[in-house]
Amino acid sequence: MRRRSWFAVLGLMAAMAVIGSSAQASWRGGAAVRLNELQIIGTHNSYHREISEREQAAYEAALNIPGDYDAFLAYSHATLPQQFERQGVRGLELDLFGDPQGGLYAEPLVRERLGLGPLPDPAWRAPGTKVLHSVDVDYNTTCVQLVTCLRQVRDWSRTHPDHVPIPIMLELKRSDSRAVAVGGVVAPAWDRAALDALDDEIGSVFAEDEMITPDDVRRRGETLEQSALRHGWPKLRNSRGKVMFLLDNDPGPIRDAYVAAGRPSLQGRVLFTNSRAGLPDAAFIKRNDPLGVNTAEIAELVRRGYYVRTRSDVPLRTVLANDTTMLEAALRSGAQLISTDFPQIGMSARYDSDFVAELPGGAVVRCNPVNAPRVCRDERLEGGR
Repeated sequence: MRRRSWFAVLGLMAAMAVIGSSAQASWRGGAAVRLNELQIIGTHNSYHREISEREQAAYEAALNIPGDYDAFLAYSHATLPQQFERQGVRGLELDLFGDPQGGLYAEPLVRERLGLGPLPDPAWRAPGTKVLHSVDVDYNTTCVQLVTCLRQVRDWSRTHPDHVPIPIMLELKRSDSRAVAVGGVVAPAWDRAALDALDDEIGSVFAEDEMITPDDVRRRGETLEQSALRHGWPKLRNSRGKVMFLLDNDPGPIRDAYVAAGRPSLQGRVLFTNSRAGLPDAAFIKRNDPLGVNTAEIAELVRRGYYVRTRSDVPLRTVLANDTTMLEAALRSGAQLISTDFPQIGMSARYDSDFVAELPGGAVVRCNPVNAPRVCRDERLEGGR
C-alpha cells in the first residue's frame, strides 16, 4: 500500500509539472489575455504636420478665426513607422476625404490666396481616399493617400509580427462649411457606395488574416454586441501582428449607411462602428472625455466587454496648462485606446512644458487596470521591445 501510494504521489507530481509547463508555454503565447484586456497609447490626427506660418495666417484670415491655429493645430507628428518604432505608439487616427477621381484637393484655397500654386506631391492627383485634417485650409500630412498610410503600417507590422493589435481609427470627413462659403471645394458625401469602396481600399492593402474584423468577434446566431459581451474579443495569441479599424464618427448617417443592407451586426464589414450600448453593432464605443463621472462610466463599459477609446489631452489647452488630470483619468478608466498628440517627451518643450502621455514606466502596452486577468504580466505582452 505504501509503495503504491508513493508511486501515486510521484505520478501526481509529474502530471502537475506537465500541466504547469503547458500553462506557462501557453501563457507565453498570450493565451490568457484578450485584446480588450490591454491598454495602449495611440496618436490623435496621427498624420498631421503643420503648414507654414504664412499659410497659417491665411487659414485664419480665410475662416475669420484669428489665433485658431496656434490654439488647436500647432503640433506635428512623426511618420507612422517612426511612431511605432521610436515612440511606442500602438494606435492611430486618420482623417479621410473621398477623392474617387483624384485631384480634388490638389489646389487648396489657402495656397491659391498666397500664390503658392498647387500642392507639389503628385499623390494629390491620384484617385483614392486622401488623408488630411481640413480641405483647403489645413492639408499638410505625412502620407497623402490612405493606401500609402496603410502600406506603411502593413510593412512595419510584417517586420514586427509580435506586436499587439493596432487599432486604426478612421474619421470620415467632409469640407468645412466656412471654407466652402469662401470658395473651397466640396468633398463628396460618405454614402453607402463610398463606404463599400473604403472597405475595398483597405482590403487592397491588408489581407484578411492581417485584420481583426467584426466577423472575428461575432458568434453565429448572436449580434456583434452579444458576442463581445458574452464571449469576449479574440485572444492576444491569435491577434499579434494584426490591425483593426474603428469608425471614429459619432452614431448618425454614416454609421447608419454602414450597417444598412442587412448588416446590422457589421456582417462582412471591415470597420467596427462607434455605436451605443444596446445596438446590434455595439462592440466599440468612443468616450473622448475621461474626466469626472466619465471615468467610472468608461470603466463600466470596459468591464462589460466593450472596446473603448478616450483621450489624454486636447490640443493645445492641456499642454499649455501642463495639466495631467485628463491623462491620469484616462489611465484609470481602463479605456483600451488612449489618444494623444504628445506621445514622447520633448514634443511639448516648445510650449515650455514636459507634458507627455505615456503608460506608467513608458511601457508600449500594459495589462488593463480594469479588466485584465490576474495572470497578465506587462513584460510578456509584446516581445522584441
